[in-house]
Amino acid sequence: MKIYSAETWTIEELTAQIGDAGRRALVVPAADTKQAVLDTFGELLDVPEDYGTDLDALHDSLHDVADAVTDDGEAPVTFIWQVPAALRADRSFGVICETLQDAEGYAGKSLDVIAVCL
Repeated sequence: MKIYSAETWTIEELTAQIGDAGRRALVVPAADTKQAVLDTFGELLDVPEDYGTDLDALHDSLHDVADAVTDDGEAPVTFIWQVPAALRADRSFGVICETLQDAEGYAGKSLDVIAVCL
């Protein structure tokens, strides 16, 4: 997982670079609580209701995305996660980062995550 400052790279610049690399960019809107982040990822990933909205559901959903990329031959995915200061100050930020990093490790080149600190 890469972490950038919004002062260094804009979402538009990152999206363009990702597209130029032949990848799909999915922007995850800013959310300032753990639950709001999980809900936002859940909506973006179209998580089935029976998965719930917790870290395990996020983990499983990201693995599903990686498997779909590999199995269906789709372009790899890069998530651009917008992270507000309020969330970075919360202990849950590290836990969410660990979940995202685990998914990257599982996915190989199929899935990347960029966190943009707002």
